[in-house]
Amino acid sequence: MSAITRILPKRQLSRLVGKIMHFEGPKWWARLTIKGFASWYNIALDEAEKPYTEYRSIGDFFVRHLKQGIRPVGTSWAVHPADSVITQASPINEGTLIQAKGHTYTLKDFTQDADCENKWGEGFFMTYYLCPTDYHRVHSPVEGMITNVRLMPGELWPVNEWSTTNVKNLFSVNERVLVEIETDLGPVGVMFVGATNVGHIVLSFDESIRGNQSDDLVMKSKRYTPGIPVKKGDELGMFRMGSTIVMLYPRVFKEKFQNELNLGPSVRVNASLIK
Repeated sequence: MSAITRILPKRQLSRLVGKIMHFEGPKWWARLTIKGFASWYNIALDEAEKPYTEYRSIGDFFVRHLKQGIRPVGTSWAVHPADSVITQASPINEGTLIQAKGHTYTLKDFTQDADCENKWGEGFFMTYYLCPTDYHRVHSPVEGMITNVRLMPGELWPVNEWSTTNVKNLFSVNERVLVEIETDLGPVGVMFVGATNVGHIVLSFDESIRGNQSDDLVMKSKRYTPGIPVKKGDELGMFRMGSTIVMLYPRVFKEKFQNELNLGPSVRVNASLIK
């Protein structure tokens, strides 16, 4: 596994897989492949906005909308951003986040933000892993104003258990997009982390920001003046295949809700109330 993964041209392979997944063949082919894909991954077809027969490809079905009301927005200050499994949830101590048992990475490397300590130092982070079974649109967990976006090109390692325990600084070397939302408790960061076979990351409010579109590894930052208003549950973007979201919350958030943040790892959640 290690040797094969290390030598694979992961960026090019991911773009190829993205094209294959979005191939639009005859209707009978789309129906057959989508039904097989949904059956293999045990996807709840009855939650999709449209019947599976109306999607043009597996890729089109993969980023499906859900029926209205399927994921009601919780009334708490923050909600979960996606259907996923929480793999890590912990305070940010001394600018360090937990990748896996015995493996950490730094807030500075992860965000590429010179002011990250003032924003999220001694705050709280939560890591959400999205598998192919999950609904792959990501929603704002908070209400506020989108002020900044940063696209950080990088590698596209898998983000499965093998990679998190074997690839040093995995989340800091993989491609990622940081959406910063200013709230009444301070800045909140929503980090989209790319992975092998993620065709690309797409932002719903700004389609000019897209991941894995070329081999140009230049960081891009964009500031919105004025900011873009966003409410809890509003769509922020999507993964063209499965990956990870890392939420960054400021110190004030941790202090205010510390008694409600004992979620522990490996908890499956829907886009709903943080308890």
